[in-house]
Amino acid sequence: MKLTSTAFQHNSEIPVLYTCEGDDISPPLAWTELPPETKSLVLIVDDPDAPDPQAPKMTWVHWVLYNIPPTTNGLPQAVNSDDLPFGTLEGINDWRRTGYGGPCPPIGRHRYFHKLYAIDKLLPDLGGPTKAQVAEQMQGHIVGEIALVGTYQKRQ
Repeated sequence: MKLTSTAFQHNSEIPVLYTCEGDDISPPLAWTELPPETKSLVLIVDDPDAPDPQAPKMTWVHWVLYNIPPTTNGLPQAVNSDDLPFGTLEGINDWRRTGYGGPCPPIGRHRYFHKLYAIDKLLPDLGGPTKAQVAEQMQGHIVGEIALVGTYQKRQ
């Protein structure tokens, strides 16, 4: 599997546009080379460095999407609920809402993992699940996974 963005390279800085200091919109993402047995995709964006990279205490969840059709090859910049591929369902992030929430680290440079999972089944409609609830449903059904990591540190 390959996961890329035209906005940033793996292990490089995420542009301000995609953060709380910019327009807080989702970056464009593209994927290829899915395993043939893929029936759906899950996208989770999270930050394992919260709140302080020198003393992380939690992983902050920025975005949860599941049941993305494997026939899609990515998501456009600034995608919103109405623009998601047909059948895609949304989970809630750690702001307790659906949709993308961009990097907004309180201190230091954080890493943001854009993780794509290939699943060998469609997950049930979980009604606005958390990352943990989606992960529980994926157990034993992941046939491929990849991560695109970007970093960000606030300017102010």
